[in-house]
Amino acid sequence: MSTADRIGVDAGGTLIKAAVHREEKWIYRSFPLSQIDACAEWLHLISSERSIHLTGGKAGKLKERLRGRTSVIFPEFAVSAEGARQLIAYERDVVPDAFLLTNVGTGTSLNYVHSGKIDWMGGSGVGGGTIIGLSGLLTGIYDFDTLIQYASRGRRTMIDLTVARIYEGEEPPIAGDLTASNFGAVSKDSSSSSPEDQIASVIGLVAETVTSLSILAAQRAGVNTVIFAGSTFSGNELLTEIVKRYCAEWGITAMIPRHGAYCGAIGAACS
Repeated sequence: MSTADRIGVDAGGTLIKAAVHREEKWIYRSFPLSQIDACAEWLHLISSERSIHLTGGKAGKLKERLRGRTSVIFPEFAVSAEGARQLIAYERDVVPDAFLLTNVGTGTSLNYVHSGKIDWMGGSGVGGGTIIGLSGLLTGIYDFDTLIQYASRGRRTMIDLTVARIYEGEEPPIAGDLTASNFGAVSKDSSSSSPEDQIASVIGLVAETVTSLSILAAQRAGVNTVIFAGSTFSGNELLTEIVKRYCAEWGITAMIPRHGAYCGAIGAACS
């Protein structure tokens, strides 16, 4: 096995994401937080000499398991911004001078990145943890990949109340297919909905919440670009579609890098 040039690990509340730079390319791997010991063993194996750069809320826990190895913890917001810049530069060549970084992990954080500075703009407890937890309560399914598969077959029309249904028979003041109330069409007299529909509606709730917050934060910061990152976007086409559509409604450019789940890990590796 060739020696790693750089190793960065983002230990979050649900997943541990690792980015290893070797032979001029990045190698990505993730572990559930419950497998933190397996992650530590893997890190020992891939390089016995290189310093491991850590970030994230569970970085301290992982550092405890890396005894005998040189490891350093870096501030999460700063390294995530650097990782986002690198991913956008790789995919699009041009990186905006200033942007909002919305990181949708277990929860959601909003950061205004500009002139070498990072200003925290707030956040929300609504995020990937909401998708897993709320969908699990509704359907009994807690596996993220399975939830995404179910959502791809779901329809929100029986669960979410749209603007057009509020203004039935009249011209609505905004686009009629926008959501007026998440889960607002559900009542005791409603027809039963499928697990697919329920999960799709949960993802819709999360997508619209984090996007609305991002749009307001971007407007406040005076930028028109939002980079959305975080493992919640991995394979999640419905989330991606809604985020891009809602941003476009307000003239905001949404950038969602392919490996955005690893922003923190890449930024830590390069710090």
